[in-house]
Amino acid sequence: MSAPLRIGIDIGGTFTDFVIFSPENGNLRTFKLLSTPSDPAEAVLLGLKKIFAQHGTKHATVIHGSTVATNALLERKGARTAFIATRGFKDILQIGRQNRPALYDLFADPPAPLVPPELRFEADERVDKDGNVLHALSDPQVDELVGQLQGANAESVAVCLLFSFLKPEHEQLIAEKLRAAGFPVSLSSEIIPEYREYERASTTAVNAYVSPVLEQYLSHLERDLDPQTRLRVMQSNGGNISPREARANGVRCILSGPAGGVVGSEYIGRLASPLQGIIGFDMGGTSTDVSLIEGAPQVTTESIIGGCPIRIPVLDIHTIGAGGGSIAQVDPGGALRVGPESAGADPGPACYGKGRLPTVTDANVVLGRIPPEYFLGGQMPLDQERAFEALTRLGEKLSLTAPQAALGVVQVANAHMERALRVISVERGHDPRDFTLLSFGGAGGLHAADLARGLAIPRVLVPPLASTLSAFGMLAADVVKDYTRTVMLPGDTSHSALEKLFAPMTERGRCEVETEDVAVDHIRVERFIDMRYRGQSYELTIPFSERFATAFHDFHKTTYGYAREDAPLEIVNIRLRATGATEPPPLMAQPLGNEKATGALLETRPVLFDGGNRPTPFYRAEALRPGNLIGGPAVVVRADTTVLIGVTDMAHVDGFGNLLIEVGK
Repeated sequence: MSAPLRIGIDIGGTFTDFVIFSPENGNLRTFKLLSTPSDPAEAVLLGLKKIFAQHGTKHATVIHGSTVATNALLERKGARTAFIATRGFKDILQIGRQNRPALYDLFADPPAPLVPPELRFEADERVDKDGNVLHALSDPQVDELVGQLQGANAESVAVCLLFSFLKPEHEQLIAEKLRAAGFPVSLSSEIIPEYREYERASTTAVNAYVSPVLEQYLSHLERDLDPQTRLRVMQSNGGNISPREARANGVRCILSGPAGGVVGSEYIGRLASPLQGIIGFDMGGTSTDVSLIEGAPQVTTESIIGGCPIRIPVLDIHTIGAGGGSIAQVDPGGALRVGPESAGADPGPACYGKGRLPTVTDANVVLGRIPPEYFLGGQMPLDQERAFEALTRLGEKLSLTAPQAALGVVQVANAHMERALRVISVERGHDPRDFTLLSFGGAGGLHAADLARGLAIPRVLVPPLASTLSAFGMLAADVVKDYTRTVMLPGDTSHSALEKLFAPMTERGRCEVETEDVAVDHIRVERFIDMRYRGQSYELTIPFSERFATAFHDFHKTTYGYAREDAPLEIVNIRLRATGATEPPPLMAQPLGNEKATGALLETRPVLFDGGNRPTPFYRAEALRPGNLIGGPAVVVRADTTVLIGVTDMAHVDGFGNLLIEVGK
């Protein structure tokens, strides 16, 4: 039998992206379909049907990044979830931390907890901080809990008992009885066996809340897929897992789509050597995701999504509600506001022919930066007149012409996105001037050069796969599994003693990755420890080595500007990442040729910039060749995205077909 097709699928708020790699001939192609928000699987199945018809086979591996879990959490449309805690702790999700995001707002309302009071229950048990049972949990007690949950019509249950990360037997007893009664159960000792009660409870509750929704979605997909088609699911940590594991661990798939973009950015950045640091800028139709890659993608265990802390390792991605479909409006104070509300896929921007509200995409059409007849390769011509009418109505409220209003919309959207880029760079001690801005997403190329200019980033890289890079990244993703355990040991614990603690985690990691059809010699294990100075509230994660204490002092100094080498240390958690390497689709470099890009020139037409209208050449991206140079101003049109080159910028095409823009002042 021939090698299976490999298909990456990323569902966005506006479009669903498909990338198809055929190992037989090395062909790589992409396309986009409008998303179907009412039933996301509809667009996925429609796209797969199209692929299988063209290739004459259903023998394929599909790696899928889904927004299903994310949307369930953000829109509060998850399962009716109950929460079981140790007696006296059932309101922990309500109490939370005493953090105040709006410090000076006396009337700020905290986000509503996922579990309402009537669905919070208590188990009469107690374990101390050393894992000793102070009060045992009895069978009759658990039987009583089962009856209470059935009476409350709970659809899913989260269990988080005190110190269960040290002694999980009480949680396991509850799970055994509840699962026998038909309840989906999430145990904190399985999801996140770490200390910090609130974060552990929140992560477990999120898992219980979104997993049934993801399970329903994946079952729908698998039911309609041919047995020859193998499904994999993207995780938030940049790896992929089986649907079986994703069903039980929905919290690990919260950022699965954006994670694909980070993996794709790392792969492209590595090929486009000697680029050192990458800032990923993913602007889609509904949102913008930004991330920083310095050697490797940044990983965090301190995410907050929809007001809920999530403690598991995820790629460090900052998301804002700014995209091509972000709606522009005038607020009650008379100021122009863009987003976070989006026109989405239906009705979409006004220029799509259904909606009437002005969006960022409409503004770019009015400014002449998106040629309507070339949109999506000419398959979906845009209604320029409708976009102009939408911006005219907006401009009347601001006493501006439609083009002036359009410039304002783009500038406000850029201000939002520039602020997001500062969060993951400047605010974390990184100098943007040391990085390259890698722009992707369907709308990113129109804004990337201006954003780089505002942050003094010297260059922008736009790959040929920019519009579908998140889906491509899923094909480049490895199998990744993360494990953690709280140990609370003194910093002078010997290296050999820690090796013994890591041993069972290492064995488990290797075995579980191997069960995902990964060859033993392709499995890599990385070990980390969370350390802090005794008395500190938070810790830093460092690679585990014989010199771990010295490494901690060095990292602390890099992060905070000082180190206390005479202070006692504390080892809080040990972490392990098991990775099963996969083979990403190869991208082959071509030799550089002629500098002249005249063969790709489509036409010259006026485009409105801050300084006024300028005659601007438009180039067909697919006709550009390695070595071509393009001076600004210019617009490069690809079938699925558009790239704006500023007046003072200079772009060239490298051997991989990447457009590298040297940003002028």
